[in-house]
Amino acid sequence: MTPLILLTLIVLWQCVLVGYTYTLAGHAADEAARAGTAADPGARLAACQEAGLEDLPGAWTGDVECATGGGLVTADVHLEVPVLFPGSIGFPFTVDGHAGAVEEERGD
Repeated sequence: MTPLILLTLIVLWQCVLVGYTYTLAGHAADEAARAGTAADPGARLAACQEAGLEDLPGAWTGDVECATGGGLVTADVHLEVPVLFPGSIGFPFTVDGHAGAVEEERGD
């Protein structure tokens, strides 16, 4: 019975890591899009990409893709899901987060 209990706990822990990775990806995309809209028009993409990875825990790796157009700043964050222990090997698939925000105009 003990191996079955341990296996169940391992599977549940892995599900928690997948869910947490989805939460991190969504939050990172929101922060990236928000930072991109608040920056000067020429610096929006750089601000967006920097903000997308800024608050991520060190154990989660990924990339941020930002775009502007049509009055929107959009951010796509792709994070690797760790296997059992954050900072160890990851699954061969990524978790994606997407967000968009309306570009702010400066009234200077």
